[in-house]
Amino acid sequence: MAPDPELDAILRSVPGWADAELAVEPLDGGITNRNYVVRTDGQAYVLRVPGRDTELLGIDRANELRAARVAADAGVGPEVVAFLPELGSFVSRFVPGAHIPMADLRVPEVLESVVTSLRRLHTCPPIPSSFNAFRIVETYFATASTRGVTVPAAYDDAHAVADRIEHALEVSPSPLTTCHNDLLNANFLRDGDHVWIVDYEYAGMGDVFFDLGNLSVNNDLDDAARDVLLDRYFLGDVRDRHRARLALMCLMSDFREAMWGVVQQAISTLDVDFVDYADRHFARLLGNAATLPLDDLLRAAGEPI
Repeated sequence: MAPDPELDAILRSVPGWADAELAVEPLDGGITNRNYVVRTDGQAYVLRVPGRDTELLGIDRANELRAARVAADAGVGPEVVAFLPELGSFVSRFVPGAHIPMADLRVPEVLESVVTSLRRLHTCPPIPSSFNAFRIVETYFATASTRGVTVPAAYDDAHAVADRIEHALEVSPSPLTTCHNDLLNANFLRDGDHVWIVDYEYAGMGDVFFDLGNLSVNNDLDDAARDVLLDRYFLGDVRDRHRARLALMCLMSDFREAMWGVVQQAISTLDVDFVDYADRHFARLLGNAATLPLDDLLRAAGEPI
């Protein structure tokens, strides 16, 4: 790897690494931060160097630290080894395992392993931040607008759908739970029957159905896989309100992803087409909203928990 003075300064700031012999290699994946595998003294670690202005994406590094630690205590996330608050950089224990291909998440046994870890995460102690998808998309709109990004016209139609969903869920809100809120398949590492969940940047106290919807739509789960997801998560006691809330939060997940892509257009230095990213998520959201029996879902979602 070519010399990188900025990276080297970060590495040498990690307690115990100032004079250590380090072997460093980039870790593929991620479209917000830079990640590296660091080997020293026979041990392997992951160093995460945050991207520029990530606080504008709603990321609070101190809260991320708390979330990562409670997840590690629950045996779901890797151990946090070091945190450099002035840099926002994390060092975690490198855990064995391979990323799960999206297609494999449709296999019931694989999906069950993911659900087992997700349910354990949802029972973790509270963390000091909230995650409300309805407010986050509005915050992203304000951030993008003040940074000179033109928000797509699809935002208004998406927001109208979101208003209807929010009003339906307010009738009987889900209890706030420790949630991950970024359940891409890249954030799952399968190690035998165990699944590690990594990257807690967007963790917060929120609605478990956002996590379930985020997992579903981000990984293209088909109807059969969504049935398995709900069956394993609710231990066979699946109600119409569960199915409805899952479907509605799939829409909200796409809305959040679309607006995340809009904000990234203002701040990211990575070679990623965030205009296309946002447009694709808006298109899927509005396409699904137009074809789903939305009135029936909203009615069922409002049933008591």
